[in-house]
Amino acid sequence: MDTDSKPDLHYPENAKLLLKEETHQILGCAFEVLNEVGHGLHEKIYENAMVVEFKLRGIPCDQQKRYPVLFKGVLVGEYVPDLIAYDLVIVDAKTIDRITDHERGKMINYLRKSKLRIGLILNLKHARLEWERIVV
Repeated sequence: MDTDSKPDLHYPENAKLLLKEETHQILGCAFEVLNEVGHGLHEKIYENAMVVEFKLRGIPCDQQKRYPVLFKGVLVGEYVPDLIAYDLVIVDAKTIDRITDHERGKMINYLRKSKLRIGLILNLKHARLEWERIVV
């Protein structure tokens, strides 16, 4: 599931994560949104607030970008992620009890459909931000 190189536990400064700085910036935006807006509101509020914060910080993003879903070469629908930051990272804002294998599995599928490698699941239901970074 996670194809980032294994971290060197003896020398953590040598750990190399794919798009480390970009995901760090996105998480900074999520913390700012949660602190400013508060927790437990509808997901769309957080998605829209993230777009505002991205713009304020100069982070390029697409909201509700559409990706085709093909079955045996035939278009059967489309996948529409919440946000794509830096044209590289899917950002999925959630208000759920906790992040589970269900959300992780969906993100892996989203990444495959979009041909992107990094996804961030952000759970803004509680006062403390819960997040997971998914790499394929």
